[in-house]
Amino acid sequence: MRTILTLRQYTEDLIVHSHEHAQLVFGLSGALDFEVDGRGSQVVRQSFVVVPSGFHHACGSANGSRCLVLDVPGEQWLEQSLGEHAQASRRLLDNAGRLSLDAGQSQLVNWLANSPVADPVIAQQGAVLLLASLNNATPDSVGGRRLPYAALNAHIDQYAAYPLQVADLARVAGLSSARLHARFVAECGQTPMDYIRSRRLHKAVALLRDSALPIGEIAARVGYNSQSAFCAAVLREFGASPGALRREAGDKRR
Repeated sequence: MRTILTLRQYTEDLIVHSHEHAQLVFGLSGALDFEVDGRGSQVVRQSFVVVPSGFHHACGSANGSRCLVLDVPGEQWLEQSLGEHAQASRRLLDNAGRLSLDAGQSQLVNWLANSPVADPVIAQQGAVLLLASLNNATPDSVGGRRLPYAALNAHIDQYAAYPLQVADLARVAGLSSARLHARFVAECGQTPMDYIRSRRLHKAVALLRDSALPIGEIAARVGYNSQSAFCAAVLREFGASPGALRREAGDKRR
């Protein structure tokens, strides 16, 4: 039987395929552009996308994205493992789209992401718990004009070395801080401060991979006064230290 739960790192290399099993892709860090059933969305923290069995889909991440992926073994496994929850899980897995996680579901995803999911017992029981917890999940509905991400990203990049607050982005978007917070959670599944942090760290990783700047200087360029705090943040976001990411980029260039 194929592995049920895996941690995957997505890059700008576009993946286009289909498979004869349903799949759930949960965002852990970064933003994964995803298209399934002709509909595009972005998978970020506190959200996931449903890929029904046989559906053609495409995904890629310009700045890198880390995700927890649940590959559902099949109908027999659902019946045997989910019991009375199986029917609700079938309904979930039959409908393509992006959905949001509540606080408890997000905590479970993060716990599994930090667990040895290669262990078949942890993977089996974790997948069952995760699917059962999603029985009442509802598709995201984000109507109207989306936030001006290009302008927001440009502002974060320009002032990455300086303290940034929600109010700074609110002024760029022409919204109140409270309204901006609500829109970010609805559209991205994360708070504005989480978005700023993730954008800064992705900028840092690009500098690690494409420049010879000292790690301390890169940390300062993305707003970290402490190199140790920066290293800890990169490790949490990408699952690897700044030094390891730099070495990995050097190995690929050889």
